[in-house]
Amino acid sequence: MLSYWEQQSFHKYDHIIIGAGIVGLSTAIELRVKYPGSRVLVLERGLLPTGASTKNAGFACMGSVTELLADLRHMSEDEVVALFERRKRGLELLRDRLGDDNIGYAATGSHELISKQEEYALDKIDYLNSLLKPVTGQDAFRRVDEKLTDLGFAQAHITALIENTCEGALHTGMMMRSLVDYAMQQGIEIKTGVEVVSYEEDADGVTVYTGSGIDFKCDTLCICTNAFTKSLLPEADVVPGRGQILITKPISGLKLKGIFHFNEGYYYFREIDGRILIGGGRNEDMQGEATDELTVTDTIQNKLEEKLREIIIPNTPFEVDMRWAGIMAFGDTKQPVIQQFSEHVFGAFRMGGMGVAIGSLAGKELVALIN
Repeated sequence: MLSYWEQQSFHKYDHIIIGAGIVGLSTAIELRVKYPGSRVLVLERGLLPTGASTKNAGFACMGSVTELLADLRHMSEDEVVALFERRKRGLELLRDRLGDDNIGYAATGSHELISKQEEYALDKIDYLNSLLKPVTGQDAFRRVDEKLTDLGFAQAHITALIENTCEGALHTGMMMRSLVDYAMQQGIEIKTGVEVVSYEEDADGVTVYTGSGIDFKCDTLCICTNAFTKSLLPEADVVPGRGQILITKPISGLKLKGIFHFNEGYYYFREIDGRILIGGGRNEDMQGEATDELTVTDTIQNKLEEKLREIIIPNTPFEVDMRWAGIMAFGDTKQPVIQQFSEHVFGAFRMGGMGVAIGSLAGKELVALIN
């Protein structure tokens, strides 16, 4: 039960956001910008953000050549360009808000490894550059096969290399720490370890019920729980997609620098602190990885190690230091859901594995719906 003092000071808020990931915190920040005197509360079920915001690979990415070509098989050119632009704007907003030094951002560009089966993509580089130039202002992609030997990839598997000048790397932990600090500096309250089990809406607003038995009241509720949204919005078109990752122990003489993708973006790896971080492989078991279980599996982890041994650092011994998983959210389209669901309830979720890029903009777009 609450005391009189708690009832007076910790019970009623103007806005409550469920989820303290990139989207949730960005939404809270935008609400304080739009309504400077408002009381804003963020509720997070974990002690740290639960889904992917603190568990991703630290890629500031917008889409590789093979990934964009795959999108164009079921999306129009206008849709692909618009989504690419939103990712670009989202990254710019994140960087402007927090500062590159505070998120460990480096404009490394990225490289995509092309196999024999994917050489069709090489003929589409000029087409994609032309398509995206109104957004990028420059050629985003170029072929740089001359780098293959120095990078040491197995050329029996990799026949070409495409550079993407638009992407970069960041430090996921620094980014989220800075985002939390920034939100708190704006007067936003963040409560972790609070699981929201349900909510009830009436003419006056929303009552939010938690697993601890304490409820909160607000005028507007924003659901920013990405892959975990169905527990609160059962009708939502969202399917979880687990992303598994491993990181090696430091590797002596490692040649890699920057960030890399292959296989339509399903695999991704980077150098960090003299180690290789590699993740992905969801396409090897799509049904099994459509889960919100924060565990790793032998099937995917073995695939990640196999890619290291056979493609990325052939003939180089390595040891795995850590393994983990994060949960992304997907649906029938790659477009995020940013929507008003009722008079007092709003939601932004289904970031399609691009939450780092689009999450800040998703928060801004969500708050634009709130009057």
